[in-house]
Amino acid sequence: MIPWILLGSAQTSRNGSELRLYQRDNEFSIKADSQELMNSLVHGSEDDLAKLACGKIANHCGVRVLVGGLGLGYTLRAALDSLKHDAEVVVAEIVPEVLEWNQKFLGHLADYPLDDDRVTVRLEDVAQVIRAGRGDYDAIMLDVDNGPQAMFQEGNDWIYSNDGLQTSFNSLRPRGVLSIWSTNPDPPFTKRLIRTGFKVEEVKARARRGRKGGGHYYVWVATRS
Repeated sequence: MIPWILLGSAQTSRNGSELRLYQRDNEFSIKADSQELMNSLVHGSEDDLAKLACGKIANHCGVRVLVGGLGLGYTLRAALDSLKHDAEVVVAEIVPEVLEWNQKFLGHLADYPLDDDRVTVRLEDVAQVIRAGRGDYDAIMLDVDNGPQAMFQEGNDWIYSNDGLQTSFNSLRPRGVLSIWSTNPDPPFTKRLIRTGFKVEEVKARARRGRKGGGHYYVWVATRS
């Protein structure tokens, strides 16, 4: 069996977990301590996170969207492929090394999305970017933790709280879309979205693109009504 090779590591800013980037042949994996967060062979739901949100605004001109969490770049690539050439795509990534890994090791996986002129990278907490927004975005796409359980980074739970959802609502333009990735369904969270004023769809997304069977994750698609 081909062994995993450690390409880089980084300390997260909040709870001190160590992120590690591994490669095995053509496969790449990012882990937090011993828990795998993402894998280059399993990104169907990351694609859907962007496709489901951007599909609702794809025909609009001059849209501005926010991607929370760069990861391996698949969500960013799916957003770029869905939007017009005059779109602006802001990426918020809190860990500088994740940006460096994309530039050095991972760009080819998603056809070098950071090289697109429509992309602006902000090395800061996506929560701060959302707080600064006042009707700035047509879509916000969030893949920053395991979902409403927020087990990876301390402080991410704010995003899924009543206050965080209201702040995201306020950061969206009329009929804007908030999409959120999760490992599991969460009926109380769905109710929070509805109470905030969103029209909500809960989508079961296949982990491996184009394959029957295998695991599923979940994407909430919440439209500002």
